[in-house]
Amino acid sequence: MTLRTQINNNSLKNITMNTQSKITVLAMVALSFAFSGKVTAQMMKEKTVMVGGAPMYPSKNIIENAVNSKDHKTLVAAVKAAGLVETLEGKGPFTVLAPTDAAFAKLPKGTVETLVKPENKTMLTSILTYHVLPGRYSAKEIWAAVKAGNGKSMMKTVQGEELTFWTKGKDLYIKDAKGNSAKVTIADVNQSNGVIHVIDTVLMP
Repeated sequence: MTLRTQINNNSLKNITMNTQSKITVLAMVALSFAFSGKVTAQMMKEKTVMVGGAPMYPSKNIIENAVNSKDHKTLVAAVKAAGLVETLEGKGPFTVLAPTDAAFAKLPKGTVETLVKPENKTMLTSILTYHVLPGRYSAKEIWAAVKAGNGKSMMKTVQGEELTFWTKGKDLYIKDAKGNSAKVTIADVNQSNGVIHVIDTVLMP
């Protein structure tokens, strides 16, 4: 084999390898777009609810959705401080009564800052789990329970104590152990592991 022939063969080999590499890269890119397109299409088909300026996807879990809400930054920070992220990412199902940032702002000044300190983790956990019901309860089911209870329904929380649900006009309310009431402002925000009902007041056990 002459030197010129060898050079030509090497060049041809390099061209072939480069072409194969480009084809492989293009195939991977195409698959990536196809997969992301499929996921996007699937999400577009889902019936979402807007909370805090973000769509809440029923295919995502409670934490995956909550972190995108601009109205629930305090709640998410508190859940992290209490070490409840893994729990609320779990199978569940859970019904979460989710106070907004404005709800937390109603508390006496310095309350949130105090609660998220490591030494107050037990108290914070108690308050947060008081906002969680074991099981998935839609607003319709809670309304039915209130009607069946002649105007009120007592429901046990994950924390162990009960909340009282009642209605006024077209609105659903929740009364805590201290006698304070919270109004459900956005109901039936479905999650893969439960449902969220947004409330305007922090509940206290």
